[in-house]
Amino acid sequence: MIRYDLCLAWNWEYDRDFLGLLGQAFRRRRLFLFKVSPGGLESSMASLVRREATAGVFLDRASEADVRFLPLVDWALGRGVHMLNAHEKAVRAMNKACMHLEFITAGIHTPYTIILSPWTEQAQLENLDLEPLGTPFFIKPAHGGGGEGVVHEAETPAQVAVARREFPNDHYLLQAHIKPATLGSRPGWFRVIYCGGLIFPCWWDQETHVYMPVTDAEAELYGLEVLTSTTVAIAGVCGLDIFSTEIAMTPARIPVAVDYVNHPIDLRLRSTTPDGVPDAIVSAIADRIADLTRSHLMRQAPAP
Repeated sequence: MIRYDLCLAWNWEYDRDFLGLLGQAFRRRRLFLFKVSPGGLESSMASLVRREATAGVFLDRASEADVRFLPLVDWALGRGVHMLNAHEKAVRAMNKACMHLEFITAGIHTPYTIILSPWTEQAQLENLDLEPLGTPFFIKPAHGGGGEGVVHEAETPAQVAVARREFPNDHYLLQAHIKPATLGSRPGWFRVIYCGGLIFPCWWDQETHVYMPVTDAEAELYGLEVLTSTTVAIAGVCGLDIFSTEIAMTPARIPVAVDYVNHPIDLRLRSTTPDGVPDAIVSAIADRIADLTRSHLMRQAPAP
């Protein structure tokens, strides 16, 4: 049997640069990486099922978008393989309605939000008061990513009615827009990446989606240390090892989580695409995943 240290499921062509960095991080630590792509999924599954290969840790960056990878997830669950971003926690974190309520319970600031039942359960909404949301407001399905189904500039109940029919079995969130503070010459809008206890706060331009790491001097000048503490609190709620979150700093210097938990995270490199993650951050994430893998394997090793 070939024993790999990490089995990584991936299906996005733009992950190749990240996979290259991850492979380097594993080789430096003398760890073995088993990469399962769509083209190799069938043969890889056969090897795992026949016990010709196995792995100590599993990371899924594919099944959310490609159901063909779900048997690989089932294999990991059935064999008790340790998961980075445990499947049940990842599924729960995808539900924005669930995360919204848990964030509030944990004291994490969120935009004013109205959660609506699925259209199939309640087609007609009685006495829906949109005034507290202000205009415009967001309409978001509770599940899905990449902005799918999101209405950014909603103003009327009719728009809500139409939007709910797009994903009739899903809850919907009606969410107020947050106006960020101006910090220096930039809006106080941030995307923060979390990986195994490491936190990477970045300025994030809503129009260009360009990342710019927050410097220590900027954190001290504008009180941005709160980005770290808020992200730690979010990690405690969602329980994931690797995710990103979006946080707006209001004029009152209140950090508001505006896009709760994103995973799998986009790890395209800045050096290859303008709105990619800075290369140094992606490299640090690759190193951290390798270290998390090694730490878990060491804990599981039998005592001498």
